Amino acid sequence: MTVERETVEVLRYAAFTTDPKGGNPAGVVADARRLDAATMQRIAAEVGYSESAFLLPHAGGESESAVVAEFDVRYFTPEVEVPFCGHATIASGVVLGERYGPGRYLLHPPAGPIAVDVGRDAYGYHATFASVVPKLAAFDDVEPLLQALRWSASELDPALPPRLAFAGLWHPVIAVSTRRRLAELDPDWERLTAVMRDAGWSTVQLVWRESPTTYWSRNLAPAVGIREDPATGSAAAAFGHYLRELGAIKLPAELTIHQGDDLGRPSLLTVLVEAGDPRVRVRGHAVPITAGR
Repeated sequence: MTVERETVEVLRYAAFTTDPKGGNPAGVVADARRLDAATMQRIAAEVGYSESAFLLPHAGGESESAVVAEFDVRYFTPEVEVPFCGHATIASGVVLGERYGPGRYLLHPPAGPIAVDVGRDAYGYHATFASVVPKLAAFDDVEPLLQALRWSASELDPALPPRLAFAGLWHPVIAVSTRRRLAELDPDWERLTAVMRDAGWSTVQLVWRESPTTYWSRNLAPAVGIREDPATGSAAAAFGHYLRELGAIKLPAELTIHQGDDLGRPSLLTVLVEAGDPRVRVRGHAVPITAGR
């Protein structure tokens, strides 16, 4: 039964930033016990961010001693429920840290359990999540995508060849050779949407390499109703695995990814890649934008 006439506190946080005007906005409902799926979906649509997270006490019993608490979590875009969302996980981790203190929290989204480590530094609370086990695959038929982007093969970075990457969802990784070309992005949006839908991609990750450990990224998602995402945690995790598989980084590695600058919402994502752990960790701060009901 849908809850009617009940006040619901929706926290609005910007993830992967210390500035409320930057980062990727996410809604967080810290206590969603009385909400059914239809109500969560309606709230996410009213909030209007790319994703909102809804937290509930985990039904699996008491937490392990090393875990502060466990929560079930569901993620909704304005239109559909999704199994995982990186920036909403960072925002949720920071909300939990502010309420219950630093430490490890175990979240249970539909995609599977995710450990979120919450800490605090001079810039405020930050959260780190470990990805699902990432994958990498060949991407041979890149020409339709390049045509939709209005890019040519000569503009790509030969040291970072196109691949299909996975850290929850499959998406292409395309590296361009200059920062200017990345900044002056002007795709054929209708054609790009069609290419993505035909391939089943939710996002396209475009990157430029400033140094072996510093990258600039843009993530396009018109196929799911978002032209561009200012910060994409799952894609950042997949990119860390991409670099590891190519042998492009020395392990262990701490990578810095700048995203959202070309949208006016600068985001900073830290990606931690190990040699012996297949999972990739992604860290970021989050700060309140405003609260609402």
